[in-house]
Amino acid sequence: MRICKEEGLVGISTTRRGFLALVPAGLLGAEKKTATKKKTLAPLNRGEFFRFPDPVTETSVVRLTNPTHTSLLPEPFNRFVSSREAFLLFASDRSGTLAPFRVNLRTGALTQLADTKSLLPRSLCLDPQEKHLFLEEEGVLQEIDLHNLHHRTIAEEISAFHVAAQNGAIVVRRGDRLELIHQNAVQPIADGVASRGLVRPSGDACVFSRQETPEEQEFWYVEFGAKPLLLAKGPIFCPAWAPGGRTVLFLRSVERPRYTATQLRDVALDGSGERLIAQTTQYAAFAPNGDGSVFVGASRSKAQPDIMLLLRAAKRETTLCEHQAHNAEMVCPAFSPNSKRVYFESDREGKSSLYSVNV
Repeated sequence: MRICKEEGLVGISTTRRGFLALVPAGLLGAEKKTATKKKTLAPLNRGEFFRFPDPVTETSVVRLTNPTHTSLLPEPFNRFVSSREAFLLFASDRSGTLAPFRVNLRTGALTQLADTKSLLPRSLCLDPQEKHLFLEEEGVLQEIDLHNLHHRTIAEEISAFHVAAQNGAIVVRRGDRLELIHQNAVQPIADGVASRGLVRPSGDACVFSRQETPEEQEFWYVEFGAKPLLLAKGPIFCPAWAPGGRTVLFLRSVERPRYTATQLRDVALDGSGERLIAQTTQYAAFAPNGDGSVFVGASRSKAQPDIMLLLRAAKRETTLCEHQAHNAEMVCPAFSPNSKRVYFESDREGKSSLYSVNV
């Protein structure tokens, strides 16, 4: 068991074995039988895939890309793993400059999707039908057909965008102005914006931030065509829509006498205020699973640079594996569409590579 210094988490940040206390007894017995057998990891001969045991939990981790090249994941709230054809989108400099690639998660085969010179690597995003890729290059929003690799320009002079989960609506930030682009029509949403707008899964609203000070910001919610509503303010970061789009999830820094705690919180859209979900072990980034019952987080702790799973109902954590990244904010942990795997990024072996671990 690892002793956690966060308030409210002393003695409950556990290894995977400790987490089994939450599992029904029948399943626990089956787990104990398999745990007594030492398993040797079989070679994994699929493209650049390489399997190894995590040094902390002994969980099987798969490195998906060779660390001789830089490989970067998109933003965790972007759709970048196909639920239909088992592929993952990422950016890599293996062709000389950062360009979009697709890796087949069954065979390991790599495919370059476009030649780019100034790609914003975190911008890669699938459309809801998983037939097109959106990306930003030199302030230009482009769409690439994944079948024939033809591309077209959607908008110019942009600085960020986000694709809705259902109707394909796109929110674009031009300078500090937020706009909606849908079916070639442009609709102003808000001014004085500090970040992209995250479109609600239903496609009819978004959440965005405004910067108050270098350390503090505001989160605002706006239904398209209505006035923005302030949801939260202060040392808050990493906003994300909860599955279903009824609340906004985020992290809040809270000063304690000897350390800074990080809390996972959510806020309703009616302005009724924030709610504490759980204390975390210094999360720098996080993402929910498909139904919001479990969260994956990247700890910024220097002593325990781990990927953590947080069970919402029990408010308990378990260590999934180490990430060992020099900057936990770049780990970008995210669940697969079926919530059975976690993907993350780390420069633990030199250059940034992509990793996968079975939940």
